[in-house]
Amino acid sequence: MLTHVRKRDVLLVRLEGELDQCSASGIRRDIDALLQDPSVRHLVLDMERMPFMDSSGIGVVLGRYRLLCLRGGSVALMHLTPQVRRIYDLSGMAQIIPVIEEKEAQGCN
Repeated sequence: MLTHVRKRDVLLVRLEGELDQCSASGIRRDIDALLQDPSVRHLVLDMERMPFMDSSGIGVVLGRYRLLCLRGGSVALMHLTPQVRRIYDLSGMAQIIPVIEEKEAQGCN
């Protein structure tokens, strides 16, 4: 499940529940629908209420990263739980997708 807030060209998506093989396609579809608006250039994924992510979740995040890079935009994560932080670090995503502080989400909270 997700909720979102938009401010200017920043879309903040709050994820809730696990981002795994069972939920990945629905979450991907929902985020992609929000990204249909070409004026959205930056995506912030708030993972505070997401206790688990597997490789399917990594694919969702990286796919949105690629899409927004083509627009000259960016993806950032915030509020990673310890389990998700571990997957994030082990996957190598830390090399390309930053984890930001809430204040850096440009007032979308």
